[in-house]
Amino acid sequence: MYYLMGLWESIRDFMATGGDVLLFVAVTLFLMWSLMLERYMYLRLVFPKERKRIIAEWDAREDTTSWYAQRIREAWISQANEKLTARMTIIKTLVAMCPMIGLLGTVTGMISVFEVMATVGTSNARLMAGGISMATMPTMAGMVAALSGVFFSARLAGQLKIARETLVDSMPHH
Repeated sequence: MYYLMGLWESIRDFMATGGDVLLFVAVTLFLMWSLMLERYMYLRLVFPKERKRIIAEWDAREDTTSWYAQRIREAWISQANEKLTARMTIIKTLVAMCPMIGLLGTVTGMISVFEVMATVGTSNARLMAGGISMATMPTMAGMVAALSGVFFSARLAGQLKIARETLVDSMPHH
């Protein structure tokens, strides 16, 4: 319990140092990872049952060679692909947004520094350091969030593509 309290205080201090923009980075990061975990769970738990059902329905068809049967096959593959890649655009957008939100923190931190310089002058370095810290922390947090998202979303997209190709190969067409 003591460890958790220390961790919570570290996070609270980090958020206070970085300013309000860090809250937006945290919300974006939480949403991005929630969506990636949902896609991963769909891929591992739901899609195998869906794939098995589609293959069973395809194998149960008497006609798999006619033009009409091929259009049905393509429609089923397309529907499965749509379900597989659902929310991937949102995930990629959130990954791209993280550095931009961090840069917003840089701008707000620099505005804070300029306000201090305008009111106090350049003689109080301690007051300016708070603004500079507020300017750099969100940028770093946004970059770290984007890096984690880029790696795992690319890996997830690759796994989704493999799952789709496996389904296509499991439904023979002649």
